[in-house]
Amino acid sequence: MPYQLLRFAMRKKYPEPRMFRSPDKLRDEYDVVIIGGGGHGLATAYYLAKNHGITDVAVLDQGYIGGGGTGRNTAIIRSNYLTEQGVAFYQRSVNLYADLSRELDFNLFYTKRGHYTLAHSDASMRTMRWRAEVNKHVGVDSEVVGPGFIKKEIPQIDLQCGGHQPPIVGALYHPPGAIARHDAVAWTYARGADRHGVEIHQKTKVTGIEVRDHAVAGVHTDKGFVKARKVLSAVAGWTTHITKMIDLHTPLVIHPLQALVTEPLKPWLDAIVVSGSLHVYMSQSTRGEVVGGASLDPYELISMRSTLDFAESMAGYFVDLFPCLSNVKIMRQWAGLCDMTPDFSPIMGTTPIRGFYIDAGWGTYGFKATPVCGETLAHTIAHNEEHKLIRLFTLARFGRFELVGEKGAASVGH
Repeated sequence: MPYQLLRFAMRKKYPEPRMFRSPDKLRDEYDVVIIGGGGHGLATAYYLAKNHGITDVAVLDQGYIGGGGTGRNTAIIRSNYLTEQGVAFYQRSVNLYADLSRELDFNLFYTKRGHYTLAHSDASMRTMRWRAEVNKHVGVDSEVVGPGFIKKEIPQIDLQCGGHQPPIVGALYHPPGAIARHDAVAWTYARGADRHGVEIHQKTKVTGIEVRDHAVAGVHTDKGFVKARKVLSAVAGWTTHITKMIDLHTPLVIHPLQALVTEPLKPWLDAIVVSGSLHVYMSQSTRGEVVGGASLDPYELISMRSTLDFAESMAGYFVDLFPCLSNVKIMRQWAGLCDMTPDFSPIMGTTPIRGFYIDAGWGTYGFKATPVCGETLAHTIAHNEEHKLIRLFTLARFGRFELVGEKGAASVGH
């Protein structure tokens, strides 16, 4: 390190600026309390302040911001879903992401890669054609491509999958598919909310929610009771802990989801590659690591332990698709929690308890929805009615049997 730079770094006159303030203590009352300091909770706080002028907001996280699903996903952004509602919702998020680095004044390393959902059978190809037509109908760029196109664009891929899996017969190609730096998304939304006056309290655990006359009155924390007229739960895999506090029943089930990264390599994989048949998705990060994940673990469990079985199976699928990875080392692996709904669509908006709002059911696809979740939930909280993009995602749909079936596009599509 140059001496002049070292001198500058050591001088107290030039301290490293913090991304956001750390309040000394919780106040006794806020207009809105957001439980969960991940991307969704922080984005909601930001848009509450920016779009609706609601700045008397506290974001509470039992750990540190972005330490849950936001920091444990594979950072894929896309909108090639199966239902018209899902496509429109995620396309709004893609549009927000495209301008987010400029708006938040921070480089999120948002890069378009093109997203390939591989098909290994005629049945899979029928689903790809279905998704492509729905996407085109809503104005989203998606098309079905053949093996020749895939090999031309991704020359390292083995279309025969090493002979161990059914060969690749085509794919749904989604050019706007992108990746971004997930921790930076959390940090910059936190900074943006903080600059508008929102308070962010880390290491603050919610232990109970006060309900009086079927309306929220406040939250109990390990740092005392806080009055609030409106409370949002945005805690992903911990949602069932929160809903139990107010005896609110949901159809959520929690599964672990695992991922891994390899050692850094020179850039060679420009695309995002997904195979529902092999239960694998992968891309190369801006730091050169190959990032990959699988389908949900088959058991219901609130656990963030990773397993040897996952690493072994993922390594096999990596090499089946890309033999060039056979000697590449796995650097680390991890697990997160996925709160799944029966129709593979989220639960968003109001609940039977006045002033209590929910943001849950994100499964494997929450990161890509971060901006649109913040925008629509902020509107919902400010006006106490669902934003038009999330009206079909309410908890009440399960009682009406009006499901929004996204399994064909969300199960391992990531």
